Amino acid sequence: MAKDAIFIEQFRLGGDGPRVAIKDCIDIAGWPTRAGSEALVDAPPASRHADVVEAILATGGCIVGKTNMHELAYGVTGVNRWLGTPRNTRYPDLIPGGSSSGSAAAIAAGLADVAIGTDTGGSIRMPAACCGVAGLKPSFGRVSRRGCTPASSSLDCVGPFARNVAGLEMGMSLIDPTFQAAAIPAAVRLGWVATEADEEIVASVRTALQRANVELIETPLDGLQEAFQAGVTIMAAEMWELFGALAEDPRMGADVQARLRAAASVTPAQVAAAEAVRKRFRAIVDNALANVDALVLPVLPSVPPRLDDLGDAARMLRLTSLIRPFNLTGHPALCIPIDGPGGFPAAIQLVGAHMDDAHLCAVARPVSGEAV
Repeated sequence: MAKDAIFIEQFRLGGDGPRVAIKDCIDIAGWPTRAGSEALVDAPPASRHADVVEAILATGGCIVGKTNMHELAYGVTGVNRWLGTPRNTRYPDLIPGGSSSGSAAAIAAGLADVAIGTDTGGSIRMPAACCGVAGLKPSFGRVSRRGCTPASSSLDCVGPFARNVAGLEMGMSLIDPTFQAAAIPAAVRLGWVATEADEEIVASVRTALQRANVELIETPLDGLQEAFQAGVTIMAAEMWELFGALAEDPRMGADVQARLRAAASVTPAQVAAAEAVRKRFRAIVDNALANVDALVLPVLPSVPPRLDDLGDAARMLRLTSLIRPFNLTGHPALCIPIDGPGGFPAAIQLVGAHMDDAHLCAVARPVSGEAV
């Protein structure tokens, strides 16, 4: 285990281009893919690279190692009993966030220029916010998932972390040959989504947006909480189908084991109801985006918890209440870190039109204060 539990293994593979760290649920030929789980300790080395790894190598990127993660990508804290918890460099007393904890921590620590993670229920945006870096969940289906664990998902996306939006654009160009950076709009119109986030978080986000000199349009987004619950239901059903056989494995971490056992009780009727919510809420988001460049809301509803104050699992899961809905709909969503209340981290979330990821990044540049 590398220093600070950020990397599971460190090595150099590829060219002289940007340093890229890869989450341990993505195949790199010659190394086992264990998804941060001791239950998969005997997994054989991958026989071929995942498509995103092939793309990175084809464009001259230099892969510098496999990063730690929340076990089976089924948790939001980033705490890993078996491999250790990646150090949150900027906020060492706080969780690094999950599940792509090591990838976010690698960027925060300056150990990579781009890191690749996956996001099924907020697993890029959550750790990006906790560690004070930028992260992008691309549109669902935009970036190939071949060679990723889990092998199938209706929610999961592969995407980049970087120190800023320009780095995210570089990361997308590495993993998606079709990605081309877009021009920054002359004026940016954002749809402000009212949420139940803590007042201090909302104030921090609004202050950052005022500095960015963007136009804010009050934009209702009915069904956000319902979409969050639907996302939880669908993910649970899919995780049980994929990993239910591990639910009684004594090598599993207690938190993930408990979630898997609970997932066994999800019924087909509950999944069907959740799918109906998905269809309905996707149309709501599409309509809300009709007259704005992107929707805007906080990434996290509160400051990230301390490592010594994790509380119950339901409380941790609620941290994804503002990000998980956009896994349900498949829209691209981007995290911009800002200074939060009391020196704690906070972050702005921008949500764009489906498959318009380049425009979303272009809109994010002035919001983040990067040179235009």
